[in-house]
Amino acid sequence: MLHSNSSQEPLVSVIIPTYNRPEYLKQAIDSAVKQTYQNIEIIVSDNCSPESSQKEVESFGDSCIRPKSPREVVESFGDSRIRFFRHEENVGMFANQMNAFKMAQGKYVASLHDDDIWNEDFLEKLVPPLEENPDVILAFCDQYVIDAQGKINYLSSDEYTKAYKRNSLNKGVHQPFYEIAVVHKSIPTAAACVIRNEFVDWDSIPPEVGGMWDLYLAYLCSRSGHGAYYHPERLTRYRAHEQTDTNLSGGGDAQAKIRKGEAEIFCYEKFMADENLKNYKPYFKQKWLEAHTTLALGYLRSQETIQAQARPYLWRALWEQKFNLRTIAALTLSFTPRPLVNKLLKV
Repeated sequence: MLHSNSSQEPLVSVIIPTYNRPEYLKQAIDSAVKQTYQNIEIIVSDNCSPESSQKEVESFGDSCIRPKSPREVVESFGDSRIRFFRHEENVGMFANQMNAFKMAQGKYVASLHDDDIWNEDFLEKLVPPLEENPDVILAFCDQYVIDAQGKINYLSSDEYTKAYKRNSLNKGVHQPFYEIAVVHKSIPTAAACVIRNEFVDWDSIPPEVGGMWDLYLAYLCSRSGHGAYYHPERLTRYRAHEQTDTNLSGGGDAQAKIRKGEAEIFCYEKFMADENLKNYKPYFKQKWLEAHTTLALGYLRSQETIQAQARPYLWRALWEQKFNLRTIAALTLSFTPRPLVNKLLKV
């Protein structure tokens, strides 16, 4: 299927990082190719997903639908606008995402996670404000929350809108937008945002930010001095399911908690050191201390670390926060015999 590009429309690079969830990937790509805004390139960067072997193919037989690799999903569209890249080894989520950004050739870039979905008019409504305002670095919108099956959860959607203060955000240009970007975290750069490519130095995003690359990207954009445009309509669908890193770190996954704690400590240290954000330093300090406890809880949950590794982070958090029940409970666990800790943390 070939698409003619309008000479009036600037090229938008759609970035889709993926790993081993072909069904979701198919839905994400489908939502990209169906955009009413047609002048796009779609970059699918696969983080070394398992590829079906010939033996696996034969075991499914002709009567069954066999699992597809990301490459096969991409090829099934037959769309010349899609570019596919596969890492030969797993490079981690951050490197896979940044690799795709750096491949982008468009005037604008828009990230679409492989488990999320765009409305057909997402780009049509967010690109024009960028074209009309040369000093605007990004345009973003509100989003729905969907479950694993793709059903909209209206209650959760309203809760997310309020939690990220988008319910009180006026339509139009915001400049400066430090508070929107890094305090309220209103800008979903991972799946509901279009960014002016030339304004971002992708190499300036350090790998230490890990899964918080989206917040750090919003931070870089806010400190650029340019403006941000908000469109209050829900034009994307964020999928909340068990395998998101957010849910993993909020639950019992030790490594996800460790990744989250390390990334947060790094980011909030950067934010505290930025003179442009000095008015928000007490807020960042509190988040930084909470991240120490998160990291310590990851160490306590992990069978690969000793409990003593958690204590320096907990002592620091307790000393600077004074009384904090979550930190005190974690510190108590750090002196509790490991078998009992394992039982308590499973509750």
